[in-house]
Amino acid sequence: MSLSAAKYVIIGAGIHGLSTAYHLAQQLKATGRGTGSDVLVIDKAGIGAGASGIACGVVRNNYYQPAMRELMAHSVEVWESDPKAYSYHPVGYMQISAEVMHEQVGTIYEQQKLIGYESEFIEGADDCQKYMTGLFDDWQAKGITSVLHEKRGGYANNTASLYGLAGKAEAEGVRIATGVEVKGFEYGSNSGSVTGVITNKGTIPCEAVVVGAGPWVLKFWEMLDLPKAISVKGADGTVHDDVPMWKFWCLEEGTLGVDPEMHKTNDGRMPPVIHVDTDAPLYSDVDGSVITDKLWGLYYKPDFNFGGIQGGASPYKVDQDPDQIAIDPYGPDSPDFIVGDNFIHMWCSMLAHCQKRFEGKISSYKHKEKSGGLGCFTPDNFPVFDTFRENVYIIADSNHGYKMIGVGKLVAQELMGEKSRLLEPFRFGRFAKGELHPTSNSPFPWS
Repeated sequence: MSLSAAKYVIIGAGIHGLSTAYHLAQQLKATGRGTGSDVLVIDKAGIGAGASGIACGVVRNNYYQPAMRELMAHSVEVWESDPKAYSYHPVGYMQISAEVMHEQVGTIYEQQKLIGYESEFIEGADDCQKYMTGLFDDWQAKGITSVLHEKRGGYANNTASLYGLAGKAEAEGVRIATGVEVKGFEYGSNSGSVTGVITNKGTIPCEAVVVGAGPWVLKFWEMLDLPKAISVKGADGTVHDDVPMWKFWCLEEGTLGVDPEMHKTNDGRMPPVIHVDTDAPLYSDVDGSVITDKLWGLYYKPDFNFGGIQGGASPYKVDQDPDQIAIDPYGPDSPDFIVGDNFIHMWCSMLAHCQKRFEGKISSYKHKEKSGGLGCFTPDNFPVFDTFRENVYIIADSNHGYKMIGVGKLVAQELMGEKSRLLEPFRFGRFAKGELHPTSNSPFPWS
């Protein structure tokens, strides 16, 4: 693989890098401004070696933030455009919530109607229980007063979808080079723009760079000499100085090693992805002790790719200096950021709280398959999609990444000079302007 000059160098062979490469190649060809051979994707390890490769794979529209909902509706359309290549399963998605989230989830439903995103909203404890037992006769979750059932969305198989996307990109002439690690950048003599990407395989001259490196965005942010701390204007107009640009959360997911077929609906179909947030006390499925009486949440789905019931719970914030956190080795190979017995006990008890079929199943948890990973988040926990140093486009997804397959298509449009209305709310300048995204009552930082 030649690492000769490339007009566009894309760093990261995950969902964002590959989607950008594929759609950019298409647009270059369609406009007569180039071909896929003008695009080079580089990754220090391989396709899907980072966060995209271990993603749960959930695809949903369920966001309290209007800008996120519109952006995700666009991404769902991209998933639906080639479900076979993307290994996409359009089973739908359910947000099942306690009263503390009732009003906010109701606004999600109303705004989904406005953008034409099909969903159904059930309110009241009795009606919610009736609706859920209509799907699962063993449904028993407590404290539920609203159910938002998105008829679109679902999940995709992580690695299969990435290789499908890579195949589509290569069919357009895109070059993908693995084992290529970025060491720095070369800059123009009379400007701050990048003229070359310095790697362990030599320097690659280029005209534009796209950084789609998931949790490694902090590394590239520092290489580009961008600010480690920023000023953020709050909703009340108060300006908060020296706010760290980046923070890390540890994501906790796992798999219950049972036959995925056991989680079918009453009529024998594969179910929607289930997400539950409730403030009902959570009791241990092992000894009956109280695990928590605070708001908690989980998500799960039957997944033949993972070989069981796969899902997760709320992440926890890593209270360390971001510069001191070891991102590598990443995911299951990390000695520090993988799930432990506390998560396994809690998550299996959550499953049992929701459905009787999961009671007493903790012994089936796949202990030998390590899981977990780090997510790199912005100050308001939402993405930044913007250009820096004149010609470096940074896709900082704040761990919303895998489901956002359509972001690459929109970034490709922007690289071609066409500004995207859907990406506009995610510019870096929003922090100084106080144009922050609203926050929900969910126990998850990305909802």
